[in-house]
Amino acid sequence: MSTTGTEGNAGMIAESAFIGREVRCGRDVAVGAGVVISGHCTIGDGCVIGAGAVLDGGSISTQGLTIEAGVVAMAGSIIEGNLTIGRQARVQAGAVVQRSVPPFAIVSGNPAQIVGYTLSNAPSLAAATRPADSTGISPSRVKGVTLHRFPKILDLRGNLTVGEFGRSVPFEPKRYFMVFGVPNAEIRGEHAHRVCEQFLICAQGSCHVVADDGENREEFVLDDPSTGLYLPALTWGIQYKYSPDAVLLVFASHFYDSAEYIRDYNEFSLLTARPH
Repeated sequence: MSTTGTEGNAGMIAESAFIGREVRCGRDVAVGAGVVISGHCTIGDGCVIGAGAVLDGGSISTQGLTIEAGVVAMAGSIIEGNLTIGRQARVQAGAVVQRSVPPFAIVSGNPAQIVGYTLSNAPSLAAATRPADSTGISPSRVKGVTLHRFPKILDLRGNLTVGEFGRSVPFEPKRYFMVFGVPNAEIRGEHAHRVCEQFLICAQGSCHVVADDGENREEFVLDDPSTGLYLPALTWGIQYKYSPDAVLLVFASHFYDSAEYIRDYNEFSLLTARPH
């Protein structure tokens, strides 16, 4: 084992692990047997690196590999390159990570793809929320986020569902956009809005939406055009697991303004931090 160049309290490090000179470790990092961590690599507080994992951040002249606080890289996983693994993400056993991973994401496979998100600070994948069978509005664990079930009229001539802006939808939109043709491996969103509210309906096919208020997260399944999801301002939203035929319709309360977007989760966390 080499610990030259590590900083802080490195926690429990197996004797057979190798940690290179350019590696910087935070506090309470656990490193399993046979782990190799080399190159320009920064590991945040409370990370767990499972047995046989390989982390390589490349030369000091590159951006390097950043593993943010609370990440778990399970046994045999491989993470290499100029990447960032977001806070409390989980890299499943044997996964090969070739792209940056957003906060709280769970990735698996070779190449690794997002298969879920850790929710409400839980360490593992939680079941996604589906709307109630009855018409109405259901609250969620996420501040201000509500799931809406609209009336659905079935008819041999064609089915119908309807909602009213300012009534069943809690604002009158200034803009709409549609998302379609998304490869299943891709994710959309990964941002919040300072003042803009949004209402999401999957008009065709299905997709999953993760909503996050900075403290709680919940995942929702949109798979029926009579179902809508309301996201208030200062809600971090992610859409993923699109079916091949998915068409996501989004109504927005404001006209487009690039300055109104919050695209960095750390900034979002500061803006939504609860007073103690």
